[in-house]
Amino acid sequence: MSPGYLKSPARATDSDEYTWWGYARKIKLLPKADIVHDKFHVAKYLNEAVDKVRRQEHKALKGQDSGILAGTKYLWLANPNNWTAAQKASFKELKDIGLKVGRAWAIKETFGNFWNYSYVKSATKFFRKWFFWATHSRLDSMIKAAKTIERHFNRVITYLKHRITNAVAEGLNSKIQQIKAMARGFRNFDNYRIAILFHCGKLSMYPHKCQ
Repeated sequence: MSPGYLKSPARATDSDEYTWWGYARKIKLLPKADIVHDKFHVAKYLNEAVDKVRRQEHKALKGQDSGILAGTKYLWLANPNNWTAAQKASFKELKDIGLKVGRAWAIKETFGNFWNYSYVKSATKFFRKWFFWATHSRLDSMIKAAKTIERHFNRVITYLKHRITNAVAEGLNSKIQQIKAMARGFRNFDNYRIAILFHCGKLSMYPHKCQ
C-alpha cells in the first residue's frame, strides 16, 4: 500500500479523482496547510459504491423473477440509527440471505470505525485490514472505492489530527441550492444574493417592541 501516492489528472478515470486531485493541487498555494479530505465525502463515495452493487444485483435478481431488493435502497444507504422498527425487521430478513449488497454494506459500515481512532498508527493498521477485505470482496464497485481512498489516504488520515469537516458549508450550500430551485432560478445575481442573505442570515422576523 502506498498512502502517499496521489493520482494525477492525466491518469484519472473517475470524476471524484479529478475533484480530489483538483483541491489538492490548489492547496499548494498554501504550502504550510494540511489537507483534510472531508469524512462525509468519503462516506458519500462508499455509499455510491454500495448503491451500484445494489442496482446491479437488483437487475440480476429481477431477471430471475425475484424482486427481493425492490424498495430497499434506503436500508443500504441510511444510518442504521435512523431506521424505523419496520426497516430494522426488513433488514434483519435480508442480511442473512448472502446478498452481494449485504457484503458491500458491511464493508461500508465497518469503515466508519476509522474515524473513531485517535492514533495514526492504530488507524493505519485498521485501514490496512479493511483495505485487504474490501479489495478481496470480488465486488468491483467496493474495490474501486477502496483503492480511491487508499490513493488519498495521507489526506484522509489527517482528519485524526484536526477533527474538522465542512459539514456547515455543505449544509449552507444545500440550503442555497434549495432556494434556487424553489425560485426556479434568478434573473440577476443581486436578487439571488438577497434571497440567500434573507434565508440564511438568521434574521429575526419578529417586529421590534415599541419603547
